[in-house]
Parts: sequence; structure tokens; C-alpha cells
Amino acid sequence: MIVPPTSPPLLSLRDLEGEPVRLDQGRKIWLSLFREATCPFCNYRVYELTQQKDWLKTLNLDLILVFASGEAAIRQYIAYRPRPFRMVANTDDRIHQDFKIPSSLWGKIKAMMLRMPALLKGMGMVGMAGMKTGNLLPADFLIDKRGMIVTAYYGADAGDHIPLDQVERFAKS
Repeated sequence: MIVPPTSPPLLSLRDLEGEPVRLDQGRKIWLSLFREATCPFCNYRVYELTQQKDWLKTLNLDLILVFASGEAAIRQYIAYRPRPFRMVANTDDRIHQDFKIPSSLWGKIKAMMLRMPALLKGMGMVGMAGMKTGNLLPADFLIDKRGMIVTAYYGADAGDHIPLDQVERFAKS
């Protein structure tokens, strides 16, 4: 696991629009590493974030979502409608490996037991494709204007992301 404060791994990223993604751009960044684009919990979280687009604007930070999926799957399950954030395809899981994101079958089962409403809503979004996900867990990183990771939040289960109030405190600090 990454222990803050530290520099993020050196990555050469491009978003779905082909634009370079830099983590040292002089702005605060919320980097959210998701499971696959077909993950029901991920789809529900994306829905929640999309519903919070006005609030996200007030934070004055860049939200970048990285999925352990190829571009086609992201476009089919996530980016089929406008989203208020940038998205990155991580087909080979290199980014998730560089950020030391764990996998856990127990974490997936735990989410299925404890987060049933999110699971059902997410399954309604992705259909049976939601049954074909791996055991990767999500993680969120808050990066300051100097490009340093100041918070590393590793999900305890497949649906566990950083609380929004923690993101808001970071943005306003």
C-alpha cells in the first residue's frame, strides 16, 4: 500500500478523449481507481458522483476515474452518457498494480452481503455483465497541488470508496 505523503507512481496516462492526464498539474486531484466497468458497485458509485456534479464543481479539483477495463467496455457501461469527470482505461491493470491495489475474494463477497441496495441498483445498470467481475478492490487518492499523495484510501470491500465528506475537507483545505 502507498503511505502518504508520497509522490504518485510515474505514469503516462491518457483519458478516453486521448488527452494526457498529469498528476502534478498544480491543481488538487481526486484519483479514484475503480474495478471493472461492469462492476455493479462501480456503476452505482459513478451514478452517485454524476448526481453530485454541481457539488463536484464547487470543490475546484480534478476528478479522474481509472477503470480496470478497456476503452470499449468503459464507453459501453460508463461513458455512454456525459460524465462530470475524466476517465482512463487501464486494460493491463498496470495502474492498479503501480498503486498497489489489492484483490480480495472476501472483499467482493463482503460487499455483496453488506451493500445489497447498491449491488441491486448497479446490477440494474449493467445486467448480467455484473456477474463477470474479478476480485480487485477500489481505492481513492487525494493529491495536492504539488503532486503529492496526501490521502490513500484503500477500499475494505468491492463497494468501499472514500467518504465524500473527506474529499470535501481535502478540497477546502
